[in-house]
Amino acid sequence: MIRPGALQRLTRPVQQWTPPLDSGQLTTVLNRLRGWTALDGGALLDDVAAVLDDVPPPEEEIAQLAERLRGHLARLVTIAVAGEAEQDPTAAQLVLRARTLHAGPLPCGRQEAIAHLRRLGWTANELHDRLTVIRCLKEAA
Repeated sequence: MIRPGALQRLTRPVQQWTPPLDSGQLTTVLNRLRGWTALDGGALLDDVAAVLDDVPPPEEEIAQLAERLRGHLARLVTIAVAGEAEQDPTAAQLVLRARTLHAGPLPCGRQEAIAHLRRLGWTANELHDRLTVIRCLKEAA
């Protein structure tokens, strides 16, 4: 049982709470969350397998695969930066390679486009594996 005077000694003035972000900053966060796509490890591995297979993908799928692999690379780089993986020299090299490949256009010729796809695939696979090793990611599939 609490004595009547005891509560007065335990109470103290509390500062009024102020939100950490204003309405403009909250709108920015909301818009970024709406545009966010989670990394799908299974889809990443499927796309990597499709481009690294002995049989190259059909010509009509090359542009789509390149776009999906660029998306995987962008998400992996974001995860690497957020997880401070760039402190690892191998991860830092892979992030740099991923950024370079992501920015590059898809070459026009079929053989050049397939070679570019394979570079995208290898880089995505290696970065995924490295982020798993340094525990920025859990294993996928």
